[in-house]
Amino acid sequence: MSDQRASDLHGAIKACTICADHLPLGPRPVVQFSPRSRILIIGQAPGTKVHASGVPWDDDSGDRLRDWLGLDKTAFYDPDNIALMPMGFCYPGKSGSGDAPPRKECAPQWHQAILDQLPKNPLTLLVGAYAQAHYLPEARKLSLTERVKRGSEFAPLVPLPHPSWRVRMWMGKNPWYESEVLPRLRQLVAEHLT
Repeated sequence: MSDQRASDLHGAIKACTICADHLPLGPRPVVQFSPRSRILIIGQAPGTKVHASGVPWDDDSGDRLRDWLGLDKTAFYDPDNIALMPMGFCYPGKSGSGDAPPRKECAPQWHQAILDQLPKNPLTLLVGAYAQAHYLPEARKLSLTERVKRGSEFAPLVPLPHPSWRVRMWMGKNPWYESEVLPRLRQLVAEHLT
């Protein structure tokens, strides 16, 4: 795939206003990819901090995710290393005690076009329930804990919990995540980036 095609796609995504009427802060699509991305991270949707900066995972969740992956910001924000494709590209607003679910328009509008720009079968990290519901429909009946615990069954897709502040309690109840899953995850990431 060419850099020009990827650049054109970036431009089209950045100009997207498909769900502008539903976005309390207006459209500001946040995405990162290149035709050489070796790892794809499919997340949820930007929060307010990411909306403000325009930089994906530019918040506490991103710090936690980078720690899980064993990557510094330089490696993480190199699109030749990492493609960052959320389920919803813009901040969706608030709902209840947290952010609203990702807008449903983005994935059908843009995901396949981005996937077509990437190398075949990149290591794909499905961060959170929304990405897992979309890309692992056969595992919907499993709890998040079961999907993460049985993650190797879904290779090259890797289900992970969302690294929000709430995950600390989940990790406390599931110590195997830190002792077993994270070392394997860091090894997989390192292998794909060497």
